Amino acid sequence: MKILLKLAIFTICILALPEFTLAQCNEYTKKECIPQLNPYTFNGQLNNAVLSQGETAELQLTFYKDQEYRILVKGEEQLGKLQFQLFDTEYNLLYDNADEDHTNLWDFMVESTDDFIIRVLVPENMTKEEIESGCVSILVGFRAFGSRTIFK
Repeated sequence: MKILLKLAIFTICILALPEFTLAQCNEYTKKECIPQLNPYTFNGQLNNAVLSQGETAELQLTFYKDQEYRILVKGEEQLGKLQFQLFDTEYNLLYDNADEDHTNLWDFMVESTDDFIIRVLVPENMTKEEIESGCVSILVGFRAFGSRTIFK
C-alpha cells in the first residue's frame, strides 16, 4: 500500500511539473517582458515556452497594413543571447537580429496585411556540461501608423 501511495504521489508530481513551469514562464513574461513593449500596445497574446540550449521554436502571426509593430523576443539570462528571424510564409528571410548584435526588440511596418513566421534559436553553450533551459517569450506590440506624438 505504501508503494502504491508513493507511486501515485510521484505520478501526480510528474504530471503537474509542466503546468508549474508554464505558470512560472507566464509570470516571467508578464513582469519582465510586457513592460518593454511600451509605448506600443500589447496585442494580448502570451507566446512563451520553456526551451533548452540548441532548441528552435517558430510562431506564425498575421501583421496588418497601416500598423506599426514591435516584436520583443526575450529569454531568461541562462539561455544567452537569443537569435530571432522573421520570414514570409515561403521562408524567405526578411529580418535577422544577428545582424544587429542580437537585439531583443525590432520595430517595423508592413506594406500589406500578411502572415509571417518568427523563428527563435537558443544558442548552444559548449562550455557547460549541463544543458540549461529557461523561459522564452515572443511578444508583439502595435500602434496605428502615424499615432506617434511628435514634439517640436
